[in-house]
Amino acid sequence: MTSNLTFLEQLHNAELRNQSLLCVGLDPEPAKFPQGLRGDAARIFDFCAHIVDATADLVIAFKPQIAYFAAHRAEAQLERLVAHIRSVAPGIPVILDAKRGDIGSTAEQYAKEAFERYGADCVTLSPFMGFDSLQPYLRYHGKGAFVLCRTSNPGGDDLQNQHLADQPGRPSLFEHIAELVQGPWNTNGQLGLVVGATYPAEIERVRQVAPTVPLLIPGVGAQGGDAVATVRAGYRSAAGHTTAPIVVNSSRAVLYASSGVDFAQAARAVAQTTRDALHAARALGSVPVDSLEA
Repeated sequence: MTSNLTFLEQLHNAELRNQSLLCVGLDPEPAKFPQGLRGDAARIFDFCAHIVDATADLVIAFKPQIAYFAAHRAEAQLERLVAHIRSVAPGIPVILDAKRGDIGSTAEQYAKEAFERYGADCVTLSPFMGFDSLQPYLRYHGKGAFVLCRTSNPGGDDLQNQHLADQPGRPSLFEHIAELVQGPWNTNGQLGLVVGATYPAEIERVRQVAPTVPLLIPGVGAQGGDAVATVRAGYRSAAGHTTAPIVVNSSRAVLYASSGVDFAQAARAVAQTTRDALHAARALGSVPVDSLEA
């Protein structure tokens, strides 16, 4: 069952209901599965469904990464998994991590895949080919998209941190992308940005440039991002209400918390600890909008 709410409305409701900024990334690797499932790609749905069942009341979103399914010919299991999320966690948005970036009729097919075949609420996109690579996704009413902006991989500096000589003030490429997503590209009001938790100072800069759009922040957990620094850099509120949401993703630390039969319980424990740390940082470490200079 699909929701009549927009992606941002679902995100807001899930944050309030579960008191959570945590997104659990569903990146299933059969070689890392626990005893009884290990090495069996036919059990991808079973593994992920157990994780979803154990964490559904702790998250703001789930984020399946399509490559982990497609590599094992498990696209049908991904369809089944999204339907399962709808059943056991109604109202929790599903972000399809696909990082698509093509144009024209190809982009239209990718958008159809994400929103019609898999039924996702949101998709991750690469902006390298420009606005027309985003347009087919924006035509789907209420659907969201997170645009790659400042990623946490070392090679991100190759392009993202380069400065634009023909722009006033010579902003970096990632700052320019943030400006476009905050402004003219956000034609359906459902765009956000991907920024890595390993760069809290640059999360802060993205938030200055794009003060209201949601941020998808991978890197907390196994990649070493600091929860308090991440929330302080990216989360904004006013009068007790979220004005600039963040979605903080953790994948491996949750999924593979245990290799035993207790893997789902262990995943829940890690998710709860991370959720609580993010929640505490939101209450104690975030910067209220009304305390910032205009």
